[in-house]
Amino acid sequence: MDSKKFIDICKEAVVAYANENFENTDQVQITEEDVFVVWSCKTLQNNKALLSTTVSDGMYYELTHNGDKSEVYLDAYKKWENKCIKV
Repeated sequence: MDSKKFIDICKEAVVAYANENFENTDQVQITEEDVFVVWSCKTLQNNKALLSTTVSDGMYYELTHNGDKSEVYLDAYKKWENKCIKV
């Protein structure tokens, strides 16, 4: 799968997941225009991307394409803290 097709699938998956899991009281729905790619790479037949949305809910999404099985896996994470560690 080429990178553009993978990113399109990722954005569709994030929109579907986010819209299904938003709090009902928030009354928020997003489109693919609200999803952006933070990072992506392709290695051999596999792809991986980190995406987020314009919604300030602290969520980010990791999607992985398994080229051997033609499957895409979605992991959803919530950012709890951003902490500076001096080294």
